[in-house]
Amino acid sequence: MNKTKRTRRRFSPEDKIKILRQHLLEKKPISSVCDEHGITPTQFYGWQKTFFENGAAAFDKGPDRRASSTADQKRAVLDEKLARKDEVIAEIMADFIQLKKALGES
Repeated sequence: MNKTKRTRRRFSPEDKIKILRQHLLEKKPISSVCDEHGITPTQFYGWQKTFFENGAAAFDKGPDRRASSTADQKRAVLDEKLARKDEVIAEIMADFIQLKKALGES
């Protein structure tokens, strides 16, 4: 059996915003954006959800925009881990569905 080795790509926060911008501001279809960057629509929507959930931080007028307490910092780290887990699960599911289709299963 021929196994293809896939390496996980990591996108910087800036890259994710550029990708989201293509759909949200430049009105490119999600399918085109995802194909262009080699991501799944599920991954795109996960980034979009994270982006909008954390958007208030951009308008925070406090002197220090980073989390002020240890609990907030821990939560931010855990939220990032959860988002990454969701991305990995989405990639695995996309691979699984593609494999099922290739094997002729429904």
